[in-house]
Amino acid sequence: MANSTSANLKLTVQATGENSGTWGQITNTNLLILEQAIGGYSSIAVTSGATLVYSNGALSNGKDAVIKLTGTIAGAINVVVPDSVEKTYIIQNATIGAFTVTVKTTSGTGVTWAATDKGTKMVYSDGTNVVDTAFTDLSSDITPQLSGILDTNGNDIIVDDAGAIEDDSNNPYIRFQKTASAVNYIDVTNQATGSGPAIDAVGSDSNIDLNISPKGIGRVVLGAGAIQQLAEKVTNSATAATGTVNYDVITQAVLNYTTDASGNWTLNIRGDGSNTLNSIMDTGESITVAHIVSQGATPYYNSAVEVDGSSVTPEWQGGSAPTAGNASSLDVYTYTVIKTADATFTVLAAQTQFA
Repeated sequence: MANSTSANLKLTVQATGENSGTWGQITNTNLLILEQAIGGYSSIAVTSGATLVYSNGALSNGKDAVIKLTGTIAGAINVVVPDSVEKTYIIQNATIGAFTVTVKTTSGTGVTWAATDKGTKMVYSDGTNVVDTAFTDLSSDITPQLSGILDTNGNDIIVDDAGAIEDDSNNPYIRFQKTASAVNYIDVTNQATGSGPAIDAVGSDSNIDLNISPKGIGRVVLGAGAIQQLAEKVTNSATAATGTVNYDVITQAVLNYTTDASGNWTLNIRGDGSNTLNSIMDTGESITVAHIVSQGATPYYNSAVEVDGSSVTPEWQGGSAPTAGNASSLDVYTYTVIKTADATFTVLAAQTQFA
């Protein structure tokens, strides 16, 4: 009876009585092939794809345990394991070029490395298809521990509802709460020298709040104590107050006109040129702004107030609206706008002279 060949590693299976004088050499080759399958390593250039070699009764690269794919690729390529071969591999994609690499059988399906994935996978061929073991993914309930920095390799980390990042005593640092079909979230951005890090509300909606809520009757504290180090935006403008002055609350908290007023003016308080105040405020909210107006020898005053272009009658401090400005002074007007219903506002106003 003649020698035969094994299906997977292509070992020489010697028949009884065959190979007199050479059986030892054949046995040694078989042992080397087994060594190759258990711990062998090959670096294979695959610039345009390749088929792993399975030579009968000889060492060949398809029999190695670990394979490193190298070379510069100009398009998606396939690395082919012959049909009917059953074997496990550790394969590293070390190719150069942003194209997919697929390890598959001749006739079946396989495992694909994404165009930018230059990682390592453990796969196996079942004789029909090449299958990803997913052993390179972190998936267990046995409290795995990292021995170095966790690099997500461009992938996301999924945290279940009410999941947390904890300290080494299992106390939460941050807990995450899920909203069904969520489309809005936060971006946390570090910055280079001279700029502060940022926490931004982002998502599908065009305009969204950033909500920070204390527990119970606790306070939102900025700085080391109750509100500290809070700076308001001031716009300094070399503009003379006259006609209609648009006050954009999105742009500033204080609008400082440094050129002497040239006539009485109407103040129109709005979000900005694209957003109404009504659209950026909820019912039951208020906003306070200040308008500083330089006055010359002939003073003028704020004679009318509008919100989003609609006239309102303010409640003036002292019970009466001003009828004049203050010569050679800075007149400071403050307005507290309270939204009491949709497109309905109460405005508390005051005029103060600074000379």
